[in-house]
Amino acid sequence: MAESFISLTDVRKVYRTRREEIEAIQNISIEVQAGELVSIVGPSGCGKSTLLKILAGLHPHDGGEVRIGSAAEPFDPSRDVGMVFQQPLLLKWRRILENVLLPAEILGLPMKQSRERARDLLAMVGLAGFETNYPYQLSGGMQQRAAIARALVHDPKLILMDEPFGALDALTREKMNLELMQIWRESRKTILFVTHGIQEAVFLGSHVAVMTARPARLAEYMTIDLPEKRDLAIKTQENFGEYTRRIYKLLDMD
Repeated sequence: MAESFISLTDVRKVYRTRREEIEAIQNISIEVQAGELVSIVGPSGCGKSTLLKILAGLHPHDGGEVRIGSAAEPFDPSRDVGMVFQQPLLLKWRRILENVLLPAEILGLPMKQSRERARDLLAMVGLAGFETNYPYQLSGGMQQRAAIARALVHDPKLILMDEPFGALDALTREKMNLELMQIWRESRKTILFVTHGIQEAVFLGSHVAVMTARPARLAEYMTIDLPEKRDLAIKTQENFGEYTRRIYKLLDMD
């Protein structure tokens, strides 16, 4: 087997206050191959977002080992991570194309090539023709698609998505799931996707990391043996239901 792109070994995270230590993550070990879309599901406050912040280089870990990339291809979080949050966080005074270009500007990338890439990405996420619009002129789903294009514009090796569709209505959320699957197939980026939705986790993931309540432990790292190209009808299939029931049981929700 090829060397893992992400390797977490017994990773631990502790938050310290003046009165106590709060263990957020306890001995989590995961191996992620390049190009996989891994869903992370678990109860609220269990440490899912903390894990993403450790991978993004925003939080240190307090034990274990975190390795991303390889000696041949070193990983630089400031350059090689794209992040998508629950809210699009678009700058309201910048047009959509200018919002997408923001990481390229911060990193000092050549703007001519970056502008061409930004336009191509906006076309890929279905926003061709909206380049000069302001965020308020777009729906919530369209704004989130622009945020995904922004996360991809500097061609990062890793995309971290922290409940990116949590604020959307159910129908828009399902549409965004379909669009994310298409974006993943076209871009072949490694994606870690945090969600509370068990069905969403199974629908999107090539693997699902099921995390327990705090302190977060890995209940199971589950391979999802479903076709790579998925539509909503797959949710009616028996094997899809088996995966969701298994996760419910792991989370003591059955």
